[in-house]
Amino acid sequence: MKKIQRSLKVLLMMVMILGLIILWGSEVQAEGNPGLAVFPFLIAKGEDPGRGSICPVCKDVHRRGDVAPGSENILTRILQQKMEALGTFKVLPEEKVEEVMSYRERKVFEEKPISSAIDCGRELNADFLMIGFLFRFEERIGSSMCVEKPASVWFYLHLYRLKDGKEVWKGKFDETQKPLSDNLLKIGAFFRRKASWLPARELASVGMDELFIRLPSPKELEEQR
Repeated sequence: MKKIQRSLKVLLMMVMILGLIILWGSEVQAEGNPGLAVFPFLIAKGEDPGRGSICPVCKDVHRRGDVAPGSENILTRILQQKMEALGTFKVLPEEKVEEVMSYRERKVFEEKPISSAIDCGRELNADFLMIGFLFRFEERIGSSMCVEKPASVWFYLHLYRLKDGKEVWKGKFDETQKPLSDNLLKIGAFFRRKASWLPARELASVGMDELFIRLPSPKELEEQR
């Protein structure tokens, strides 16, 4: 019995040591990764109600949609968490980003979002910044099994390299969820969406996952011309 107890103690210590080594290794890796500042999503606004919403970066015009109150904050939190989970960047705490932003007028940031974000990112000594623009965030009406109106989400993500202010990657997600019967070619996407009607938050989360599959490595982003 005592031998079993000693063996269990040794095993437990080995597990704890292994866990500390893994944790230490991930922290060391994160320290060596380029710094990324994630900026809050901005709601894209149109200059003319008849033209729709305009992306301030791409200058594309998109169909104006409803944006549920507070949805930009939801997407910002999802983006922050996903970039941290990727482990390829050292993601700056959102509190630091918000602190630097607080020194600037919100109106100036909305009028010149990219130049303002680049200034803030450099002040934070980050290597990259990511900022998103939200065009549509319409909530599902119904349940996961049956809906009167499906969720609909549209957003752009833009990634900038701060040493030269160059845009090195962008991703667009635009989807109004549809049943499988409407498009059998998208059976993979149907099952990635849990084969059910998702709320807008989950639809946006799945969309980000799909975009980040095509996100280049930090090394590729650094070498991009």
